[in-house]
Amino acid sequence: MQNTELLQEGLSIMGLGMGFVFVFLTVLVISVTLMSKMIGRFQPIPVAVASGSKGTHKPVTDSQEDEVKAVISAAVHRYRSSKHI
Repeated sequence: MQNTELLQEGLSIMGLGMGFVFVFLTVLVISVTLMSKMIGRFQPIPVAVASGSKGTHKPVTDSQEDEVKAVISAAVHRYRSSKHI
């Protein structure tokens, strides 16, 4: 084969490969878009949570903090004492 024939064959194979990739990606984008629209149609839209239920947390007092610290320190002490290292 001559150089021009090799070059022409290489360009045709490159065009075929790039065309295949382009078609595949186009089909992929279309299918993902259609699936997204189908899910949006069949999946119900989540209802917004009422704003009154968000502020139900009570502030932590100092006595609760002290109790939590005591419980954590007791748990750490028990864990360390059970590890006979």
